[in-house]
Amino acid sequence: MFQGFTPEAVEFLWGIKFNNNREWFLPRKEQFLALLDRPMRELGSELFDAIAAAYPKQSLKLHVCRIYRDARRLFGRGPYKDHLWFTIERPHERFEGVPALYFELAPNYFSYGCGYWDASPATMAKLRRRIETDPKKLEKLVRKLNKSRFTLSGEQFKRPKGDVGKLLNPWYNAKNIAVGYDDNPEGVLFTPELKDEVLAGFRELMGLYLYLDSLAGDPEPNKE
Repeated sequence: MFQGFTPEAVEFLWGIKFNNNREWFLPRKEQFLALLDRPMRELGSELFDAIAAAYPKQSLKLHVCRIYRDARRLFGRGPYKDHLWFTIERPHERFEGVPALYFELAPNYFSYGCGYWDASPATMAKLRRRIETDPKKLEKLVRKLNKSRFTLSGEQFKRPKGDVGKLLNPWYNAKNIAVGYDDNPEGVLFTPELKDEVLAGFRELMGLYLYLDSLAGDPEPNKE
């Protein structure tokens, strides 16, 4: 049962950030498992069970990231991730078109929300087409989100794709979409109540998740 992370878990992530090498990590691997890997998997599993039970018609899976970076993509960085996360999403072959609910823990923040890890241009073109043809559903979701703790992030096109009104322009002209809440790594992070807070957030974001996930069934728009 998830009991919260600890200040030592955050300190361990700082340790990885400044000592990202096998000589530092390997003698401390059991600490990593106890402080970070097990609590992350407990939190993810309990949240997944709650969401899957509430939305039984959705095909969902839990993915907890590994500490090890892909050796083919180190790009001069160390072999370990200094931030960890899990996602709740539907099974897929390519992540670019699939949204997810996520929780992430880093040395200097924790975050949870909903969105794409790296949406493809085709996926964002589908979103723009949906906004053009049927804006009302997203308008309703965005008005609700604008009153919540969650904020929209994602790089905007330097040359806007169009003007669909003040409310939806940030969504229409985004290269990627994610809606999240960030907080300092303290307080509720170190308590079992973190699970309740994140679960409430996930439930609040399920409307957006289902909307974004439904884009996968839209036909490919004509190339712009």
